[in-house]
Amino acid sequence: MQKPKKKVTFYLLYCVSTAVIGSLQFGYNTGVINAPEQGKLRRFFQNVSTERYGEPFSSGTNTMVWSFAVAIFSVGGMVGSFSVGVMVTRFGRRKSMLIANFLAVLGGGLMGLSAVCKSFELVIVGRLIIGVFCGLCTGLTPMYVGEISPTAVRGAFGTLHQLGVVIGILVAQIFGLEFLLGSDTLWPVLLALTVLPAIVQSIMLPFCPESPRYLLIVLNQEEEARKALVRLRGCEDVSDDIQEMKEEGMKMAMEKKVTIPELFRSPNYRQPIIIAIVLQLSQQLSGINAVFYYSTGIFDTAGVTQPIYATIGAGVVNTVFTVVSLFLVERAGRRTLHLIGLGGMAIFALIMTISLVLVKTTPSLSYLAIVAVFGFVASFEMGPGPIPWFIVAELFSQGPRPAAMAVSGFSNWTANFLVGLGFPKLEELCGPYVFIIFTVLLILFFIFTYLRVPETRGRTFDDISQGFAANAGKSSTEPGALVTGLTEGKEPAPMSPTDKVPMMNLP
Repeated sequence: MQKPKKKVTFYLLYCVSTAVIGSLQFGYNTGVINAPEQGKLRRFFQNVSTERYGEPFSSGTNTMVWSFAVAIFSVGGMVGSFSVGVMVTRFGRRKSMLIANFLAVLGGGLMGLSAVCKSFELVIVGRLIIGVFCGLCTGLTPMYVGEISPTAVRGAFGTLHQLGVVIGILVAQIFGLEFLLGSDTLWPVLLALTVLPAIVQSIMLPFCPESPRYLLIVLNQEEEARKALVRLRGCEDVSDDIQEMKEEGMKMAMEKKVTIPELFRSPNYRQPIIIAIVLQLSQQLSGINAVFYYSTGIFDTAGVTQPIYATIGAGVVNTVFTVVSLFLVERAGRRTLHLIGLGGMAIFALIMTISLVLVKTTPSLSYLAIVAVFGFVASFEMGPGPIPWFIVAELFSQGPRPAAMAVSGFSNWTANFLVGLGFPKLEELCGPYVFIIFTVLLILFFIFTYLRVPETRGRTFDDISQGFAANAGKSSTEPGALVTGLTEGKEPAPMSPTDKVPMMNLP
C-alpha cells in the first residue's frame, strides 16, 4: 500500500519562518550601516571628536574610522560562523539560536546608546557583536531549516534563508530614508531596531522543536525525535524519516568525531568541503557587493534625480527574483539554477563594463548600464545568492555537517571582508574595467560548477554522502563523473562491501 504523501503543515511553516527571522537580521544589519552614512554617522564621528579632543577628525581619519566600523562587522561574522560547529554540538540548534539572540540585543543596544553616550566606540563594538550574531545566523538558520524540512521541499525552504536576507536589506534601505529613521536624530534607532526581531524570535523559538536529527543522532532520544517529526509532518507514520536518521546515526557511530582538519584530510569529505568553499566564494567574489557599491554612481550617471530610490528598486528586484528561485529550485535543481545565475551574471557584468566605458561618448548607454545592474542582481538571486547557503547542509551527513557549515560560513565572511576592503581601491585603479575581473571569476566558477558540483535535488543526505564516498577512492575521475553519480533520476554509485551498513528494521 502506498504511503500518503506528507504535506507541508502549518507547524512546519511556523518553525521555518521563526528560524528565518535570523536571516532577516543578517540582511538588515548588512544594509543598515550604509543607509544613514551620508552626513549622519560621519558627522557624528566628527562631533564626538570635536567635543572630546577640541578638533574634528581629519578627512582621512574620519574615513578610516568609518571604514573600520563597516569592516568590523565582517570580522565578527568570521568569528560567529567559525563558532557554529561548537555551539550546535553542545547546545543543539534551537538553543543556539536563543543564545545568539542575546548578542543581537546587546549589540543593538550598544549602537542605540552611542549618540546618548557620545561615543563612536559603541557603534564599533556594537557592530562587532552584531557581526558575531549574524555569523552564527548564517550557519544556524540553513542547518535547522534543512534538518526539519522534508526532502521534497528542502531546497525551496532552503531558499527562504536568502529571501530573509534580501528582505532584511530592503527593509534597512527603506527605513534608512531621510523622512523615516535616516535623519540626524533617529539614526541610532535605525541601528538599534535589530533588537526587536531578536526579541520576537526568542518568544517564538520555545514553541519550535529541536531538530529531530539532533535529538535522534546526537542525543539518542528517539521518542522525542518521533514526536517532533509527527508534529512537523502532520501524520503519525514517520518511519521513513526515523529509518533514514538511524542509518545515518549508525554510520556516524562507526566513525570518530569529524573535526575541521579531518574535513580536508579524509577522502570522503575532501571533495564536498572544497565544493562548499568554492560555492561560497562564487557568491561573494561574483561582484554582487561591488555592484551595489557602484550602483548609486551608475544611477547618478543616468540622470536619476534620487539615486537612493533606484537603489531601493534594485533591492526590490533582489527580493522578487529570490521568490522566483524559491519556486524553481525543486523543479530546475540546484546545480542548474547556479549555472544559470553565474552565466547571467557574467553576461551582464560584460554589458555593464561596455556601457560604462562608452557612456561618456554615448550618454544613452547609461540606461543600458541600469538594465545591466538589474539583470546582474536578478541573475545573482536565481542561483549564487540562495544556493550556496543551503546546499552545504545537503552535501554532508550529520557528523561532519556542523564543522562543514563553520568552514563554509567562514569562507563566505572572509571573502565578503576582502571584497569590502579591496573593491574601492580596485575601482580606483581600474575604473569601470573592474567588472572584467568579476566576469573572469564568474566564468571560472561556472566551469567549476559544471564539472564538479552535484545535483542534490530529491536526494536524501545519505544518498549524497554515499555518492562522494564512492568517488573518493578513485585516483582519477573523468570530468563530470561526480556530477553524473548524483544527478536526479540516477542511483548513487554502488558502495564497496566495506562501505555498506546493515539496515535497521523498524517495528
